[in-house]
Amino acid sequence: MNKELIIRTSSSGVDFALLKDGRLIELQQDEDDNKFAVGDIFTAKIRKTVPGLNAAFVNVGYEKDGFLHYHDLGPQVGSLLKFVKQVTTGKLKDFSLKNFPLEKDIDKNGTVNDALKSNQSILVQVVKEPISTKGPRISSELSLAGRYIVLVPFSNRISVSTKIGTKEEKERLKRLVKSIKPNNFGVIIRTVAEGKKVADIHTDLQNLMDRWTAMCKKMYRPNYPTKVLGEMNKASSILRDVFNDSFTSICVDDETLHTQIKDYVGEIAPEKESIVKYYDSSKVPIFEKFGIERQIKTSFGKTVSMSKGAYLIIEYTEAMHVIDVNSGNRSNKSKSQEGTALEVNMISATEVARQLRLRDMGGIIVVDFIDMGKAENRRKLFDHLRDEMSDDRAKHKILPPSKFGLIQITRQRTRPETNIKTREVNPSNNGGEEIEAPIIIVEKIKTDLQKAIKKGHKKMSITAHPFIAAYLTRGFPSPRANWFFDHKRWVKVLPRDAYTYLEYHFHDKDGKLMKL
Repeated sequence: MNKELIIRTSSSGVDFALLKDGRLIELQQDEDDNKFAVGDIFTAKIRKTVPGLNAAFVNVGYEKDGFLHYHDLGPQVGSLLKFVKQVTTGKLKDFSLKNFPLEKDIDKNGTVNDALKSNQSILVQVVKEPISTKGPRISSELSLAGRYIVLVPFSNRISVSTKIGTKEEKERLKRLVKSIKPNNFGVIIRTVAEGKKVADIHTDLQNLMDRWTAMCKKMYRPNYPTKVLGEMNKASSILRDVFNDSFTSICVDDETLHTQIKDYVGEIAPEKESIVKYYDSSKVPIFEKFGIERQIKTSFGKTVSMSKGAYLIIEYTEAMHVIDVNSGNRSNKSKSQEGTALEVNMISATEVARQLRLRDMGGIIVVDFIDMGKAENRRKLFDHLRDEMSDDRAKHKILPPSKFGLIQITRQRTRPETNIKTREVNPSNNGGEEIEAPIIIVEKIKTDLQKAIKKGHKKMSITAHPFIAAYLTRGFPSPRANWFFDHKRWVKVLPRDAYTYLEYHFHDKDGKLMKL
């Protein structure tokens, strides 16, 4: 498995495309005006408490107040409030917490009025960015994420990622961290810490302590609200969270960002520094060079095509997302309907896992797979979907398929859903209804060509709208030239002025219309 990170810069921000064996699996956008990213920490004021919701609304500088639920206060909110008061007034200048007496944990079943009051100063961290009409979801249980560990102030607990394989390794890491961690700081050991030496983790810990100290210095007599700690730039945060030995390439089209990323990779994985490369996009844009633009156009529509003619229909409702699996008109080598259903469902499960990450879909997702009668096959489908989603960083839960073929998924969403427009203006109808992008139509023609070749047609022609005909034949290599390289078939492409933009037809060697 090869992973590539392709980074495109523009005047509005930076786009990050994560490829797995050449296929786009994650697309993120870092906009310059995003002032409320997940992980940002603010000094803020409690606007009001709402006992009915057992929560408080907090002014963090967004047009809508941040939402702080009692369960997101953290058990040591009393210590946090005392610390904030002493630091902001200048009474406390030692930020190490070494001699800072911790308060008693709050009651897990208490009420918000027991812990907070209006106009009180507090430190809060964004855990969910503003989405739609809602303000940011925030927490006062702070955490600072590093490469190998997460630092949790006002705690002494050491936790280890459940994804770390052996009990012996978990115990080794716990002993290691216990020997170096400062007093009154808890530590969560991340999966990538597996097998690492004490020097690596100690360096990471020291970097986090430096960030904590720098943040605390900004808290003295602040204006409210003020961002006192911003998440590191998106490139570094993505590398911190997903970078591993399977990465084979990181390509950047901006020289300054290339230098920053190369330095960062040199710190966390010196042996991988050489995979960071600068790409000159003056001739061909970087997303086109790596085929990302094409994948974006074909992956974000309502209908998503897959191999062997199968496709997904993705619908959005107020309450949930619904994904329908369709087999399409396809020939199948399976001798039974059950075998066909299993094959299509397995292909679809892979694509569903990809779509959830790609669009960052959250909340409740219901997938309507093709019905299967055998419990053994339903188990295979469930296990396959779970394996495909194992790399998903968002918290999620998958329920086994019902007898009707439905699988329910819940997936955490911390950012607005990625929604890219894939339809374009119809050049044949000025001001009329929008249509699919040309590249999607070309993909459909390519699929139909493959069907025709499988049916044994050796000579054929295509009639299409002049715009589409020109797209298929011009440039080198043109789509038609690529068909010849792949299938050793030269296809005539004939423009037809009378056709609508989406219309095309295949004809056999005698000019008769072919049914595919």
